[in-house]
Amino acid sequence: MSAGPRVGEQIADFSLPGGVLVGDSFERREFTASGQRGTPLVLAFYPGDDTPVCTKQLCSYSSGLEAFEDCSALVWGISPQSVDSHEAFARKHSLRIPLLADTDRTVSKAFGVSAPGIGLRRAVFLVAPDGTLHWKHVSLLGMTFQSVSTLSAQLETMGKHPSRQGSVSPVATPGTATRGVAESTE
Repeated sequence: MSAGPRVGEQIADFSLPGGVLVGDSFERREFTASGQRGTPLVLAFYPGDDTPVCTKQLCSYSSGLEAFEDCSALVWGISPQSVDSHEAFARKHSLRIPLLADTDRTVSKAFGVSAPGIGLRRAVFLVAPDGTLHWKHVSLLGMTFQSVSTLSAQLETMGKHPSRQGSVSPVATPGTATRGVAESTE
C-alpha cells in the first residue's frame, strides 16, 4: 500500500466518473481534482455503497452540506462501486454530494487507502485551494468516521497558518482536536 500524499504536498491530479443528485435528476459527469483549484475539497473515501457505516457517514456529510458550504468547500465521496451503484445509493438516501467511481482503485492506491482483503480504508483528505494536502485522517478499522464539525474546524484553519503550510502538527487521536495542518490516523 502506497503512503499517499503527505500534508503540505500537492495531491496527484485525477479524474473519475461520478454523479450527483440534483432534484430528481442524477447528473453524471467526469470529476477532475485540478478543475477544483481555488476551492477547498473534501475527499471522503468509503468502502461501499449502502453499508451501515458508509451510509451513516455520507448521510451525515450530505445533511451537513451547509457547514461545508460555509467553508466554501466541495465534498466528494469516492468508492470502488460503479456510477450505477452510486446513483441507486444517492436516490435511496437523498445524498446531495457527488459520488465518484474508482472502480479500478487507481485513485485509492495513489492516496494510500487501498488495502488488500478489505478493499479500501475509510479516509478523509482535506485539499487546500492550491491543491496541497492540508489534513488527512485514515482509519485503521473503518468503524467510525470524521464528523462534519471536525472537518469544518479543520477547513476553517486553511490559510490561517501560512507559515505552517507543509508542516505537520502532532498526530490527532480520537477525542483530541488539532489546529492548522495535521495528519491523523485512527
